[in-house]
Amino acid sequence: MLERDPALVRDLERVLAPERVLSRPIDRVARSASKDESRPVLTGIQVRFEGTRLIMAATDSYRLSFKQTELEQSGPDLEAIIPARALTELRRIAAGTDTVALGVNENTVVFGTGDTWLTTRRIEGQFPKFDELRPKEFKHEVVLPREELLEVVRRTSVMAHRNSPLRLRFAEGEVTVWAQTQDVGEARETLPIRFDGEPLEIGFNADFLRDGIESAEGDDMRLRLIDPLRPGLIQGLDDDFWYLIMPIRLAG
Repeated sequence: MLERDPALVRDLERVLAPERVLSRPIDRVARSASKDESRPVLTGIQVRFEGTRLIMAATDSYRLSFKQTELEQSGPDLEAIIPARALTELRRIAAGTDTVALGVNENTVVFGTGDTWLTTRRIEGQFPKFDELRPKEFKHEVVLPREELLEVVRRTSVMAHRNSPLRLRFAEGEVTVWAQTQDVGEARETLPIRFDGEPLEIGFNADFLRDGIESAEGDDMRLRLIDPLRPGLIQGLDDDFWYLIMPIRLAG
């Protein structure tokens, strides 16, 4: 718990609505932050205010989450890499509150909610240029029932042990999700979808794919693909959120 200290905090009267502006966006992007302390920049979330927009992004170099949130008023002058663990803790302490105050200085960021204050350091370094990492064009765009796909991924990923990929094979009118681990077994399920064109098979880390589907919102989601060796993009249908995921090269 911190006292208000003018020497430590400025612009403290900037007030945000945590549930809409902070809590859910943090939850959606934080899972992409790295836990490898040897690359400190990747353990943080890039937080940037652009007028009435709040942008958050996180990546561990295998997947990247991006969320843009519209604000009711212009935010503070802030662009910083903030530890994901600190923002996750903020989400916890801000739950159920109406407002969160934000203060910044040269090396730290301070959040206040009620009588609780959370201070955290900024992470020094250059965050990856996520706009350049996202492909400009995709060859395939598939609309999928999000909850149904999520349940299929959860069930079939039980067989995706160690580095075994979860495979998605798209063919006319369907997608088959399957995983196989030698000496353990195989799980395979098929969903009817709209898909035209040549069959396409791509592999993903099962946990990363599940995180992306969970982070999207709405009844349906888009999966945009190029080929089995290029990243895929997960989005809701009407959402300023996207999740870029690198594929796993398939054998054979």
